[in-house]
Amino acid sequence: MISVERKDGFSLKISRILREATEHRLDIYFFIPGELGLNTKVVPEEEFYHSAIHVQRTYFSDRPYLPLIHSRLAKRGELSSEQYRLSLSLYAYQYAIGLEQSCQELRNEKDGVTQEAIEELIALAQDILRRLRRHVPDDQTLHKYYVNIDNYLSWFTEQRLLSLVAHLPRTKEYKTAKVLLLDVCDLEHKHRVAQQYNSSHTTEALSRISNKMRLLRRLIEYPVTLKEKTRELGGGEEKLLKAGVTAVVMTTMSLAVFEVRETLGSISLLVILLLALLYALREIFKDDLRNTLWRWLRKGRPKWRRQYFDVHSNQLVGRQLEWFDYRRPARLKEDILSARHANVTQKEEVVMHYGSHSRMLPTRFLSGYEQTRETLQLDLSLLSKLMEKGTHHVYQLKEGQVARHPVEKRYLINLVTREVQGQNPPIIQRWKVVMSRSKIVEIEEIPQTGPATSDSPA
Repeated sequence: MISVERKDGFSLKISRILREATEHRLDIYFFIPGELGLNTKVVPEEEFYHSAIHVQRTYFSDRPYLPLIHSRLAKRGELSSEQYRLSLSLYAYQYAIGLEQSCQELRNEKDGVTQEAIEELIALAQDILRRLRRHVPDDQTLHKYYVNIDNYLSWFTEQRLLSLVAHLPRTKEYKTAKVLLLDVCDLEHKHRVAQQYNSSHTTEALSRISNKMRLLRRLIEYPVTLKEKTRELGGGEEKLLKAGVTAVVMTTMSLAVFEVRETLGSISLLVILLLALLYALREIFKDDLRNTLWRWLRKGRPKWRRQYFDVHSNQLVGRQLEWFDYRRPARLKEDILSARHANVTQKEEVVMHYGSHSRMLPTRFLSGYEQTRETLQLDLSLLSKLMEKGTHHVYQLKEGQVARHPVEKRYLINLVTREVQGQNPPIIQRWKVVMSRSKIVEIEEIPQTGPATSDSPA
């Protein structure tokens, strides 16, 4: 299953777990309102791919305590410092991802959060941190990795829980939940002070402590993130096509010039004018012919190849082919149109399609891990520039009085994903992404088994 969440500004975070199957296929369709005037000239395909799509692969394990076992082996001298760093980084990274998702789910609860849910979240977080701190390495080489990870996870836990307090609905259980969450935050703050992880100079300025923790997050992610190399496909074919079109056009032009010379005889003003016309036609048709043939040749074929390497061994662990193009709604597959709930407004939409086909080699993965987690960061700021700025007013009759409310104009983008792992049947999901000129307002997943819902972006 795929999860979609809103990040800061105009960013969407699309995540999925690539399990035991070695082949995976993913298609993402963005149904953009026609009133934005989006087309390949306004936002070219290559520009959107390079500036708005960012892919990251990390190791993932269903056995969350495997890194702790590795840390104990390292303490006994049975594991190298590099393996200890990899294992502990994976443990910390999976905890951070899990805490982010859990807090996001609680924030999205429209009916409010129960005390039992808060207590469960706190118990899980404290249990994971307690297991981490149970085995502090004596070796200084290993201890510095432990300090960085424990420092970050303590601060990150405090930040996530404080954010939860700030955004929880003010229900009758809010006060109790707030007390529970703030108690944990206070404990984590005291833990960092007792361990002297951060100097007073750093903690006094929010920018310094934030930048330090951002650096520690990158240090945690680096060992468990697969290195990648991206190459654009078709470079050699494009050169051959260009040479072939040039040869054909020049041959045709040479024959035309020869015929003009033979027909009109000696050089005259008419010959010069005809030659000038022929060369002008050559410049026009050469580029048009080349572009038309290139689009026909590359239609439906992948445009980029991405290779993944293990950061520790530098071995090739997987390849991925990628597509990005504009498509007409009428030419989409029936299952995609059915998930979109096709109606009158869809005929005016522009569809942006991103596709990937990957083949992974689990036998070359880091020992103990057979799965990866893929994260796509999609920056929709290019689309926001096409949206109208400003507000309009809506009038409401309430208790005999007419009230005027300013309402920011919003646009509805339908996001449909189709995922196939191995020989399993495809999984199709749909989300409503409500955007304004200033931000992504709301993301709502639409169940595929339920009835069609209204497409109002309110």
